[in-house]
Amino acid sequence: MKHDKLSLIGLRILELRKAKKMSLRELAKRSGLSAGLLSKIENFRTVPSLSVLVEIANSLEVDVAVLVKNINGNPAAPYLLVRTGEGRPEQREDSKGLLYNYLLSQDLANYTLRVNEVHINPNTYRKPLSTNALELIHVLEGTVHYGFKDEEVSLGPGDTLYFDGIVAHSVRNATEQPARLFKVYLLRPTD
Repeated sequence: MKHDKLSLIGLRILELRKAKKMSLRELAKRSGLSAGLLSKIENFRTVPSLSVLVEIANSLEVDVAVLVKNINGNPAAPYLLVRTGEGRPEQREDSKGLLYNYLLSQDLANYTLRVNEVHINPNTYRKPLSTNALELIHVLEGTVHYGFKDEEVSLGPGDTLYFDGIVAHSVRNATEQPARLFKVYLLRPTD
Protein backbone atom coordinates (compact mmCIF):
# COMPACT_ATOMS: atom_id res chain seq x y z
CA MET A 1 0.00 0.00 0.00
CA LYS A 2 1.30 3.45 -0.92
CA HIS A 3 2.04 5.75 2.05
CA ASP A 4 0.21 9.08 1.99
CA LYS A 5 1.92 12.47 2.18
CA LEU A 6 0.65 13.25 5.65
CA SER A 7 1.94 10.07 7.25
CA LEU A 8 5.26 10.16 5.39
CA ILE A 9 6.07 13.64 6.69
CA GLY A 10 4.89 12.83 10.22
CA LEU A 11 6.81 9.55 10.28
CA ARG A 12 10.00 11.19 8.97
CA ILE A 13 9.88 13.88 11.63
CA LEU A 14 9.27 11.29 14.36
CA GLU A 15 12.07 9.02 13.09
CA LEU A 16 14.57 11.89 12.77
CA ARG A 17 13.70 13.23 16.22
CA LYS A 18 14.11 9.80 17.83
CA ALA A 19 17.34 9.10 15.90
CA LYS A 20 18.75 12.31 17.36
CA LYS A 21 17.50 11.21 20.82
CA MET A 22 15.46 14.40 21.03
CA SER A 23 12.28 14.67 23.07
CA LEU A 24 9.18 16.34 21.70
CA ARG A 25 9.68 19.16 24.22
CA GLU A 26 13.26 19.66 23.10
CA LEU A 27 12.19 19.87 19.45
CA ALA A 28 9.48 22.34 20.47
CA LYS A 29 12.02 24.49 22.32
CA ARG A 30 14.49 24.44 19.41
CA SER A 31 11.84 25.17 16.77
CA GLY A 32 9.74 27.70 18.66
CA LEU A 33 6.67 25.56 17.88
CA SER A 34 4.40 24.11 20.52
CA ALA A 35 4.84 20.50 21.59
CA GLY A 36 1.11 20.09 20.92
CA LEU A 37 1.45 21.11 17.27
CA LEU A 38 4.48 18.86 16.81
CA SER A 39 2.58 15.95 18.35
CA LYS A 40 -0.35 16.56 16.00
CA ILE A 41 2.04 16.49 13.01
CA GLU A 42 3.78 13.30 14.17
CA ASN A 43 0.42 11.64 14.89
CA PHE A 44 -1.14 12.61 11.53
CA ARG A 45 -3.66 15.04 13.03
CA THR A 46 -2.65 18.11 11.03
CA VAL A 47 -0.79 19.07 7.87
CA PRO A 48 2.24 21.30 8.49
CA SER A 49 2.62 24.49 6.47
CA LEU A 50 5.86 25.20 4.62
CA SER A 51 7.02 27.67 7.30
CA VAL A 52 6.38 25.04 10.01
CA LEU A 53 8.31 22.42 8.00
CA VAL A 54 11.24 24.83 7.66
CA GLU A 55 11.34 25.41 11.43
CA ILE A 56 11.21 21.66 12.11
CA ALA A 57 13.90 20.88 9.52
CA ASN A 58 16.20 23.60 10.90
CA SER A 59 15.70 22.29 14.43
CA LEU A 60 16.47 18.72 13.32
CA GLU A 61 19.48 20.04 11.37
CA VAL A 62 18.29 18.60 8.05
CA ASP A 63 17.20 20.15 4.78
CA VAL A 64 13.44 20.50 4.22
CA ALA A 65 13.92 18.23 1.19
CA VAL A 66 14.62 15.35 3.59
CA LEU A 67 11.15 15.76 5.12
CA VAL A 68 9.30 15.86 1.79
CA LYS A 69 11.43 13.53 -0.36
CA ASN A 70 9.33 11.31 -2.66
CA ILE A 71 5.98 12.29 -1.16
CA ASN A 72 4.32 12.75 -4.56
CA GLY A 73 4.58 9.11 -5.57
CA ASN A 74 2.62 7.96 -8.61
CA PRO A 75 -0.09 10.02 -10.30
CA ALA A 76 -3.50 9.59 -8.71
CA ALA A 77 -5.94 7.12 -10.27
CA PRO A 78 -9.47 8.34 -11.08
CA TYR A 79 -10.64 6.59 -7.89
CA LEU A 80 -9.30 5.33 -4.57
CA LEU A 81 -10.00 1.71 -3.64
CA VAL A 82 -8.93 0.07 -0.40
CA ARG A 83 -9.72 -3.62 -0.20
CA THR A 84 -10.39 -5.47 3.04
CA GLY A 85 -7.15 -6.11 4.91
CA GLU A 86 -5.11 -3.53 2.97
CA GLY A 87 -5.07 -0.99 5.81
CA ARG A 88 -1.85 -0.17 7.66
CA PRO A 89 -1.75 0.11 11.46
CA GLU A 90 -0.66 3.48 12.80
CA GLN A 91 0.74 3.93 16.27
CA ARG A 92 -0.31 7.22 17.83
CA GLU A 93 1.44 8.12 21.04
CA ASP A 94 -1.47 10.31 22.20
CA SER A 95 -4.19 7.65 21.90
CA LYS A 96 -3.39 4.63 24.09
CA GLY A 97 -6.02 1.89 23.74
CA LEU A 98 -7.08 3.04 20.26
CA LEU A 99 -5.65 1.31 17.17
CA TYR A 100 -5.84 3.39 14.01
CA ASN A 101 -5.84 1.44 10.76
CA TYR A 102 -4.94 3.87 7.96
CA LEU A 103 -7.18 3.42 4.93
CA LEU A 104 -6.52 6.37 2.60
CA SER A 105 -5.87 10.07 2.23
CA GLN A 106 -6.13 12.54 -0.61
CA ASP A 107 -5.12 16.19 -0.92
CA LEU A 108 -8.12 18.42 -1.66
CA ALA A 109 -7.44 22.10 -2.48
CA ASN A 110 -6.84 23.50 1.03
CA TYR A 111 -7.66 20.27 2.86
CA THR A 112 -6.27 16.76 3.11
CA LEU A 113 -8.79 13.92 3.26
CA ARG A 114 -7.76 11.15 5.67
CA VAL A 115 -9.75 7.99 6.39
CA ASN A 116 -9.11 5.52 9.21
CA GLU A 117 -10.74 2.50 10.72
CA VAL A 118 -10.32 2.86 14.49
CA HIS A 119 -10.46 -0.03 16.97
CA ILE A 120 -11.08 1.00 20.58
CA ASN A 121 -10.16 -1.51 23.25
CA PRO A 122 -12.56 -2.29 26.09
CA ASN A 123 -12.38 0.05 29.10
CA THR A 124 -10.37 2.68 27.21
CA TYR A 125 -10.39 6.42 27.81
CA ARG A 126 -8.47 8.92 25.70
CA LYS A 127 -8.20 12.34 27.27
CA PRO A 128 -9.56 15.34 25.33
CA LEU A 129 -7.45 16.60 22.45
CA SER A 130 -8.09 18.69 19.39
CA THR A 131 -7.30 18.24 15.71
CA ASN A 132 -7.03 20.81 12.99
CA ALA A 133 -9.73 18.99 11.02
CA LEU A 134 -13.40 18.48 10.41
CA GLU A 135 -14.21 14.95 11.60
CA LEU A 136 -16.91 12.44 10.65
CA ILE A 137 -17.32 9.23 12.65
CA HIS A 138 -19.50 6.24 11.82
CA VAL A 139 -19.72 3.49 14.44
CA LEU A 140 -19.43 0.00 12.99
CA GLU A 141 -19.42 -2.06 16.21
CA GLY A 142 -19.70 -1.47 19.93
CA THR A 143 -20.51 1.58 22.01
CA VAL A 144 -18.36 4.71 22.08
CA HIS A 145 -18.73 7.97 23.98
CA TYR A 146 -17.35 11.24 22.59
CA GLY A 147 -16.96 14.00 25.16
CA PHE A 148 -17.20 17.69 24.29
CA LYS A 149 -16.66 20.13 27.18
CA ASP A 150 -19.50 19.28 29.63
CA GLU A 151 -21.41 16.97 27.28
CA GLU A 152 -20.87 13.32 26.34
CA VAL A 153 -22.47 11.80 23.26
CA SER A 154 -23.14 8.05 23.29
CA LEU A 155 -22.84 6.32 19.91
CA GLY A 156 -23.83 2.80 18.87
CA PRO A 157 -23.59 0.78 15.65
CA GLY A 158 -24.90 2.79 12.70
CA ASP A 159 -24.62 6.17 14.46
CA THR A 160 -22.75 8.96 12.66
CA LEU A 161 -21.19 12.02 14.31
CA TYR A 162 -19.75 15.06 12.51
CA PHE A 163 -17.87 17.86 14.32
CA ASP A 164 -15.07 20.40 14.12
CA GLY A 165 -12.04 18.75 15.72
CA ILE A 166 -10.75 22.14 16.91
CA VAL A 167 -13.09 21.55 19.86
CA ALA A 168 -11.23 19.28 22.29
CA HIS A 169 -12.91 15.88 22.44
CA SER A 170 -12.39 12.72 24.46
CA VAL A 171 -13.08 9.13 23.43
CA ARG A 172 -14.31 6.44 25.81
CA ASN A 173 -15.30 2.79 25.54
CA ALA A 174 -16.62 1.91 29.00
CA THR A 175 -17.74 -1.58 28.01
CA GLU A 176 -16.05 -4.99 28.10
CA GLN A 177 -16.42 -5.26 24.29
CA PRO A 178 -14.18 -3.67 21.65
CA ALA A 179 -15.61 -0.91 19.47
CA ARG A 180 -14.84 -0.12 15.84
CA LEU A 181 -15.30 3.19 13.98
CA PHE A 182 -14.96 4.45 10.44
CA LYS A 183 -13.39 7.92 10.77
CA VAL A 184 -12.95 10.63 8.13
CA TYR A 185 -10.80 13.72 8.66
CA LEU A 186 -10.69 16.84 6.47
CA LEU A 187 -7.40 18.29 7.72
CA ARG A 188 -6.77 22.03 7.40
CA PRO A 189 -3.24 23.24 6.64
CA THR A 190 -1.39 24.85 9.56
CA ASP A 191 -0.12 28.41 9.29
